[in-house]
Amino acid sequence: MGKDNITLAVAIATAGRRDILTETIAFMNNQIRQPDEFLVCPARFEDVDVEGVRGLNGVVQIVEGAVGSSHQRNAMIEASNADVMVFFDDDFLPSPSYLAEVEALFAADRRVMVATGHVVADGALGPGLEMEQGRAILTQDTFRGPYSVTPIFNGYGCNMAIRLAPVRSHGIRFDENLPLYAWLEDVDFSRQMAAHGSVVHATQLRGVHLGTKKAGRSPGRRLGYSQIANRIYIQRKGNMNVFQVWDGNIRNLCANLFKSLNPEPWVDRRGRLSGNLLALKDLITGKLDPKKILDL
Repeated sequence: MGKDNITLAVAIATAGRRDILTETIAFMNNQIRQPDEFLVCPARFEDVDVEGVRGLNGVVQIVEGAVGSSHQRNAMIEASNADVMVFFDDDFLPSPSYLAEVEALFAADRRVMVATGHVVADGALGPGLEMEQGRAILTQDTFRGPYSVTPIFNGYGCNMAIRLAPVRSHGIRFDENLPLYAWLEDVDFSRQMAAHGSVVHATQLRGVHLGTKKAGRSPGRRLGYSQIANRIYIQRKGNMNVFQVWDGNIRNLCANLFKSLNPEPWVDRRGRLSGNLLALKDLITGKLDPKKILDL
């Protein structure tokens, strides 16, 4: 397929990580291909250092939205006129060619609806990475191919590019019944998009996810409830199968159970376990609802 001119928006939903956000936005000056729009939707106004974000070589548009990852992402979709929106977490550092490669990928293949990249290092799997560590890891990533573009079940929300034409024409949105951190909202959104084309993993899209543990994420009990409730909710919508739901739920439950005996300093395992058990109780009694975490 021939290439077209693609307009790109970068979109960051953020909560409680003002300083990290400022550093991440300044880091985006590394992009060979600068975005046509740069949108930030904070949970609260004070989550953005308005003066600090002027460190970007361009204009950052602050978008107002309700608190919650799904709400904030939807607000940025509504505010954008771009062809493709690239969602980055407020602690994701993309390689210099990331946006240029997104443009090339989406221009070359109109069937691509969602693309997610290769995470060179993911601090979310451990205690997290400092900004300096992330920069160093990205600098040391010398892999130059051969790259691959392969089908994948869902994009990873920390770095996920979406084609906005089907989003607009079919009214596709992140599910706002998945509140706050909106655990697995990227899976649900990806499966909605899969009805209109392909969801792919592209190794030429590279970056480092710091996995910052400082603030902005749900307390353990809330997250534990979401770990169980959100999968079941998404499965009932038809966007996950039963095996995926219970494989993931059992893995989370077992990890929280066994690791609560000697929890990692950066994870509230006992809180997560408490949330898991409450969700299972609500499942049995017919009261399971992802929105219940708003009351926990």
